[in-house]
Amino acid sequence: MDSIALLIAASMNAGTLLALAALGLLINERAGIVNLGAEGLMLVAAVAGFATAVHTGNDWLGFAAGMGAGAVLAGLFGVLVIWLGTNQYAAGLALSLFGTGFSAFVGIRYTQEKLTPRTHFELPGLADIPFFGPAFFKQHPLVYAAIALTAALAWFLYRSRAGLVLRAVGESPESAHALGYPVRPIRLAAVMCGGALCGLAGAYLSVIYTPLWVEGMVAGKGWIALALTTFATWRPARVLLGAYLFGFVTMLQFHLQGQGVEVASQFLSMLPYLSTIVVLVLISSNAGFIRANMPASLGKPFFPGS
Repeated sequence: MDSIALLIAASMNAGTLLALAALGLLINERAGIVNLGAEGLMLVAAVAGFATAVHTGNDWLGFAAGMGAGAVLAGLFGVLVIWLGTNQYAAGLALSLFGTGFSAFVGIRYTQEKLTPRTHFELPGLADIPFFGPAFFKQHPLVYAAIALTAALAWFLYRSRAGLVLRAVGESPESAHALGYPVRPIRLAAVMCGGALCGLAGAYLSVIYTPLWVEGMVAGKGWIALALTTFATWRPARVLLGAYLFGFVTMLQFHLQGQGVEVASQFLSMLPYLSTIVVLVLISSNAGFIRANMPASLGKPFFPGS
């Protein structure tokens, strides 16, 4: 039971990383913008957050630096695709490649750096409950913040006027523009907000989850987060559940190895990516279901004068 509790705790920790990035991408896509640069955003944010934490000794400043780096890069991406009409898919791939190379260059001096010992978090009283305490109540505050963010985003999208406007911009920007809403600034704000969340995920990876800096340490998690938005049919609660599912698959390999299960480590390492492919294939087999849930103007440029 103790090992299962630890597996659950580790799955929530790993899932939080994916959930933060996927929720950011969901905001982008609800506004009609596809950002394939999540991998690059997370890498730049990871090195920015880690470097800040090394120099200041403050994890929260590291998170702020990661969010700032993600928002700035996403803002540049937004200007290119929203105002200059650059192809969203090509610009996103370019951002991913840029982020990979830039983070490797900037992070050279931090590969040998170490952070101060991490603070141990637990919820007083609840952490002592057998099984449930180690499984659910000894997590970093950002784990609980991700759950709260999911609930807040669901309320924002489906219960607030601003969320309705954001969804309208993603469904029919022409109609939103005709009603007097500034489609381009709204899309830019959504892109930057999504970039900030991807940046927070990257900083969480390097400051808390590992905690260290290694070139290419995101290792495809940005792409998994991108796939999660489709897996969740663009709904925040499903994003969180899907993130925990992929987090469980990721941590299962270490659990099985710890239990002495004789399975090739290479096979276990590819489980998260294999499960991503399988899920996408299964979802894509029902094209009508995807079209019914996908924002109608996703990936389509908008020109107010046209």
